[in-house]
Amino acid sequence: MEKSQNDLSVVESTANVLQSSGSRRNFLRNAGLTTAAGVAILAVGCKKDDPVVTPSGTVDLGSGDVGILNYAYALEQLEAAFYIQVLTTPYTGMSAAETAVLTDIRDHEIIHRDFFKAALGTNAIGALEPNFAAIDFTSRDKVLGAAKLFEDTGVTAYNGAGKLIKDANYLLLAGKIVSVEGRHAAAIADLLKPMTAFFAGDDIIDGNGLDGAKMPSEILTAVQPYIKTKISGANLPTS
Repeated sequence: MEKSQNDLSVVESTANVLQSSGSRRNFLRNAGLTTAAGVAILAVGCKKDDPVVTPSGTVDLGSGDVGILNYAYALEQLEAAFYIQVLTTPYTGMSAAETAVLTDIRDHEIIHRDFFKAALGTNAIGALEPNFAAIDFTSRDKVLGAAKLFEDTGVTAYNGAGKLIKDANYLLLAGKIVSVEGRHAAAIADLLKPMTAFFAGDDIIDGNGLDGAKMPSEILTAVQPYIKTKISGANLPTS
């Protein structure tokens, strides 16, 4: 299905909101993101790409661009749930400055999550049940270590999925979101080790100064322990 020019302008304006902290706060308070995003990408769904739930209860993300958007939606659900938990049960000694940073990141992830849900419409997978049993939410080091893991994973996931997206408008959105995720990763790294090069260490940046990129199959395997709902990316594109 083809998008109208109006649809594409809404895609662009909604994506721009993700980059602005001030606009984000106003957007959360006053605007209907789900309505805007739903209008923006009404053409995303084709029946052949619909996600399905198998008899075993496994959620299949779907195929094509819909599958990739559901893949991103699954990751954003995980991140949003994590930061909601972090702020609901603050770790011991969380400072006001740390609370402010983590609150901003939480709000960004909620926007990302809700954006994908609305954009996918009836093609969206359902709500995933997180599994954070392995994370000690009372420990600053454990929480920030998990946050770093999730943010770094998110960056490599978007980088790896970029080449699989066929629609240039969706690729534009993914690029704008991954830049925000990269800023989150740097902010978390700075909380862990202030004023160091930790945010761009050898575990993240390669010899060419580039971020890593991983395929969905690798990312889904890495994050599945943190999600009770079983997820399958078997029908996602691989090239």
